[in-house]
Amino acid sequence: MLKDDEWCFACGPQNPHGLRLNNFQFDGTYYSVKWRPSRPYQGWVGIVHGGIVATLLDEVMTRLLWEQGYNVATAEICIKYHHASPVDEELTARAWLTNNKRRLFQTAAELLLPDGSVVASAQAKFLIPKDEYRTD
Repeated sequence: MLKDDEWCFACGPQNPHGLRLNNFQFDGTYYSVKWRPSRPYQGWVGIVHGGIVATLLDEVMTRLLWEQGYNVATAEICIKYHHASPVDEELTARAWLTNNKRRLFQTAAELLLPDGSVVASAQAKFLIPKDEYRTD
């Protein structure tokens, strides 16, 4: 069973080393969160580490489904990096549903700079584990 103990690296309020994402929003189409990365999240000088970018995209897609009552696990994710993401600039990660069939959900996401340019984009598949799936 998938359980939350508030220590998620991306959104867990108890994790002192995590991103502590909060204030997620849903506008009817996009599920999004804003976040300003600081120096501890950089890879190359002044650039957010690519793994952190991947984490942001994975989290916003997961939360899109979780907020709708689906406990899912990432089954596959494909990320395209379009250009570097600067440290200390507010980023917006947004996700939307592209398809779903029973236990399998497909989503897409983008990470945006304040001017709307796309830093990275992703497509992913999420699966409800068999022990979580209910047909009633």
